[in-house]
Amino acid sequence: MTTSVLTLDADQLAAAARLGDIAGALGRRWRRPPRGVYLHGRPGRGKTMLMDRFFADVASNRKRRFHFHGFFARLHRAVHSTGSIGGAVDELLGDAELVCFDEFHVHDAGDATLIARLLDTLFARRIVLVVTSNYPPRNLLPNPLFHAVFVPTIERILDRLDVVSVDGAQDYRLLGGHQGGFASGRYIVGDCATTGHARVPVAHRLTAARAIQSDCLTVDFAELCGIPVSAADFLELTGTFHRWTLCEVPALRTVPLDWAMRFVNLVDVLYDADLELSLYARVPLADLGSGLRGIADIDRTLSRLSTLGLPPRDQR
Repeated sequence: MTTSVLTLDADQLAAAARLGDIAGALGRRWRRPPRGVYLHGRPGRGKTMLMDRFFADVASNRKRRFHFHGFFARLHRAVHSTGSIGGAVDELLGDAELVCFDEFHVHDAGDATLIARLLDTLFARRIVLVVTSNYPPRNLLPNPLFHAVFVPTIERILDRLDVVSVDGAQDYRLLGGHQGGFASGRYIVGDCATTGHARVPVAHRLTAARAIQSDCLTVDFAELCGIPVSAADFLELTGTFHRWTLCEVPALRTVPLDWAMRFVNLVDVLYDADLELSLYARVPLADLGSGLRGIADIDRTLSRLSTLGLPPRDQR
């Protein structure tokens, strides 16, 4: 695996070396498939960068790469349409020998059952799995009421994948340097000047928006995050809207937890799709998630929002 373009820290170098071993083995015949890799660490430590560089280096046309949010939404639909997890894997992965999942996580007890069945199917088919996560395997499905039911799956992950920490001291997103796409948006403390009335279909309902202009959606936080929609619903909207403006974003501790979780999901979806996002917030970014409890992924969200441009006066 090539490492000359960027200067990698110690954790990144170790992970790159392990991924390089896999890249060299894929595409060849083997009696036993190489062990996969589970990269974990705090947000902004370079996990996705390492996985994407590894994926590009693999000399095989039997490789697949997904953001886990998007894949899981497609998996639900495929299981429903095919009637089985095996049929869904056939439909989504074909003859893949390598599958990469970015931002792998398990928060919901209902999702855990389907994720367990998915992993069992991938392991049974001898597919090499590489994942990134903000959580070490032992911290998946952390809710103490349900964690025990996922422990057997965690043990299978530990048995099949090498667990590698990528958790250096630096959050590289805070160094700036991001351009285009998601990072071309702005984080602004103040009022959104756009006014008006429009309707946008979201999850079989019409949601009030301020404006719809070509591929740009301008909508209030409460109208989009205050209704019962999922990450899959946000993902569907990205096919229509490539520039997003979210107005009246409050301090997240002041809203119900499900609203805050939808905001986290929205940022994840737009970041992974690399679509422009601008926020008009009531508080500086440093205060957006302060005091919030019960949302496991808020640190990742704040790290991603730190890549947004700011007005001349720094509001962080």
